[in-house]
Amino acid sequence: MLSVENLEVTYPGGIKALRPTTLTFREGEFAVLLGPSGAGKSTLLRCLNGLVRPTNGRVSVPGVGDIAASRAVLRRHRAATGMVFQHHQLIGRMTALANVLMGRLGHQNTLRSLWPSSRCDQRLGLEALERVDLLDRALTRVDLLSGGQQQRVGIARAVAQRPRLILADEPVASLDPATATRVLDLLRTICRTDGISAVVSLHQVDLARQFADRVVGVRGGEVVFDGAPARLSDGDLSRIYDAQPAEVLAAVDEAPRTRQGAIYALRTA
Repeated sequence: MLSVENLEVTYPGGIKALRPTTLTFREGEFAVLLGPSGAGKSTLLRCLNGLVRPTNGRVSVPGVGDIAASRAVLRRHRAATGMVFQHHQLIGRMTALANVLMGRLGHQNTLRSLWPSSRCDQRLGLEALERVDLLDRALTRVDLLSGGQQQRVGIARAVAQRPRLILADEPVASLDPATATRVLDLLRTICRTDGISAVVSLHQVDLARQFADRVVGVRGGEVVFDGAPARLSDGDLSRIYDAQPAEVLAAVDEAPRTRQGAIYALRTA
C-alpha cells in the first residue's frame, strides 16, 4: 500500500527528527505509531503525505512510485489520502457540511472548485456525516460543536474524499478518555468497512493495544518496535518511553492503572 525507504528528516539546526527508517504499511491495515512527544511520529506521518519533505529517502506507492516525483503525482496521492488532525483544522464559521465538502476539493480542478459543490458531492458529504452520527448537525457551525463532534467532522471530511489511506496525527490527544475511545472506534470501523488503510499516531498505550492491528514504536526518531499489539511487552514499552524497568514497576505500584498506562504517565509527567 505504502512504503518508506531509508527515510530521514533533519530540520534546520541539525535536529534529526527522523533517522533512516524503512517500513511498509499494508493494505487494509490499521497501524498505530506509538511514542512520546518529540519521538518523530508526526514527522513520519507528515512525510507519508508529502507535508514534510524528507532529507533523504523516499515514500512510494505501488504503481505510482515516489510521491515526490512530480507535483502531479503528489496531487494524485493527496487526493487519495485523507488527513485527520489533532486540532481538527476546521473553519469555525462554516457549517459541518461545508467543512466536510472541503474533502472533495482534491478531486476537482481549480476552475470547478470556484463553483458551489455538485449534488453528487453534497450527497457524499451528507453520507459521510451520517456515518459519524452527525447528520442532524450538517447545517450547524462547527464552532458550536463539542471537541469530540468537531473531530468526527474531521473524520467525515476525510471519508468524503473516498480515500485509499487515512493519516491521523494525534486525533484524540485533546479529548477525554471516553470520547477518545468513541472516536477511534468510529475511525477503525469506517476503515475496516471501506477497506481503507490507516496510520494513526498516538501517545496512549491502552488505545494502541485496543485498536491497532500493528504497533510501530518510535523513540528519538527511530523505530524501536514493530509488531502486533499482543507482542508489546513491558520491556518494549520501556524502550519506547525511555523508562527503566524499576521506575515502571514503581509507577505501577503507586497507581491503580494498567502497566502500560503507568509507563505513559511516567514518561509524560
